[in-house]
Amino acid sequence: MQGLLIAGRYRLADSIGSGGMGRVWRAHDEVLHRHVAVKELTAALYVSESDQAVLLARTRAEARAAARINHSAVVTVHDVLEHDGRPWIVMELVEGHSLADAVKESGRLEAPEAARIGLWVLRALRAAHAAGVLHRDVKPGNVLLGRDGRVLLTDFGIAQIEGDSTITRTGEVVGSVDYLAPERVRGHDPGPSSDLWALGATLYTAVEGRSPFRRTSPLSTMQAVVEEEVEEPRNAGPLGPVITALLRKDPARRPGPQDAERMLAEAAQGRLPHAPAFVPAQGSGAHDGATGGTAHASTGHPSGETAPGRLPGEPARAGRSTTGATAVAPAPAGRPTRPRRRLRALALVVAAAAVIGGGAAVAFQQWDGARRDTGAGGDTHQVTPSASAGGDSSATPKPGGVVPDSWQAYHDPWGFTVYLPEGWSRRVVGAQAGAQSAGQADPDLRQVDYTPDGGKHFLRISIDTSSDFANALEHQKNLEGQIQSLVNYHRVTMKANTYRDRQAALWEMTWDALAKDPPYEAGPRHAVEETYFSREGTEYAIYMSTPEADWPQSSKQFHWVLRSWQPPAAG
Repeated sequence: MQGLLIAGRYRLADSIGSGGMGRVWRAHDEVLHRHVAVKELTAALYVSESDQAVLLARTRAEARAAARINHSAVVTVHDVLEHDGRPWIVMELVEGHSLADAVKESGRLEAPEAARIGLWVLRALRAAHAAGVLHRDVKPGNVLLGRDGRVLLTDFGIAQIEGDSTITRTGEVVGSVDYLAPERVRGHDPGPSSDLWALGATLYTAVEGRSPFRRTSPLSTMQAVVEEEVEEPRNAGPLGPVITALLRKDPARRPGPQDAERMLAEAAQGRLPHAPAFVPAQGSGAHDGATGGTAHASTGHPSGETAPGRLPGEPARAGRSTTGATAVAPAPAGRPTRPRRRLRALALVVAAAAVIGGGAAVAFQQWDGARRDTGAGGDTHQVTPSASAGGDSSATPKPGGVVPDSWQAYHDPWGFTVYLPEGWSRRVVGAQAGAQSAGQADPDLRQVDYTPDGGKHFLRISIDTSSDFANALEHQKNLEGQIQSLVNYHRVTMKANTYRDRQAALWEMTWDALAKDPPYEAGPRHAVEETYFSREGTEYAIYMSTPEADWPQSSKQFHWVLRSWQPPAAG
């Protein structure tokens, strides 16, 4: 490739960077006699013809997005062209290296220098947002540090232009996993505040030498983004308050661009910035749409509308007061006001349908399929049925006429008993799986699967002793709002009902699994969930998923499971 002449004008010299999607070359413009950078989309060599069209559209969108922004901190795009059936972008050549390279070489940056870099990135973002462009992939690798001291933001390859139809696939969430804002992981549309979150994570990496939320896998990283508070930076100095403010879970509670710029300017001068005061809305999961302008009380409904079961006299939503502070709606009776801290794994995995980061596609459209490799730290505890393999069930009498005679009682270590055919295995899933081995498991939320075939068919039990929702139907509606990315998702039913003399809700649905969705093969799937609250306030979700072709038998099994379910004592 070295020495190749592109479009009869740009001669490639040497490669100066590469990633999963492309390679950047130093080149010479033989018409204007200047050095330029040429981005080659190498991914186009390995994808189908239809995907090549998508890549070409993305490349053109990248050039169009960057061209709309007139700012010295944004890398200038000179040209976009096709060569050898692939798209290429001709850009301003920046002699230097990326912030990611700088952190890798030196371990970390001093706080004032990191603040100076952040200030220029913020100015680039403000110019982009003013032009109607969201970057959506702010990270250390996309921040260039010129030898002349300039700081530039580059790679608008997955930017979203206001008014343009999306060119991503249905249900696709794009961006580097470590720097995705929590509202994006939840499946909401990004806004300017999502770029500011990514800037906060980038600054954390700059001063600490590591990403704030990176865990052992993309899934556990996304769980951390949504559920865990960032560890306080130790080397941030005056930059600490800025990072903390930018990494607030609720986008409505993050500082606006003007406040953020003031705080960064003060930190760059070595002065401790004064953070603007915020009165948090109930819950940190409120979404501010595309503008970051309105905070909602956490009602459990994704749109902020009044959720079913709201107590008489309870405000439907909270909004901004005339002073810019956010009003707080009271919590439902008996439930303390506290921030949203987690999602059931089945919701989180769906919201992260497909994450593209660093050029590598990581498929996660397996809403009910949990990570099952041994490195995930899951509990593989084997639960032995009470009855022997020969069918002697005298140890635990079966509920008469409730389940088939061949079924066995599985006494789970968490205290409940479930009846299933013999030979089903148990595995802890969700955030609990990764945290359990490290001794950091959330004592409030636990999930476990039982499956006879590694996950093609499975039963999931979710136990939450401190639920963030007032009733079961409210929770199910919230989850449904986050799984619309599933291919051909269809709600069969969702209705309030009564289970074990308690208020409950039944949700049945279908969708099409993709070939990349382990552990089951591609094709139509069917699932059903019964959720209820015990008298002690514990939320139980009993969920079964199966291939559509097996649904007639599986629906009978689910009915038997519900009839024979025995919660922990006092549950």
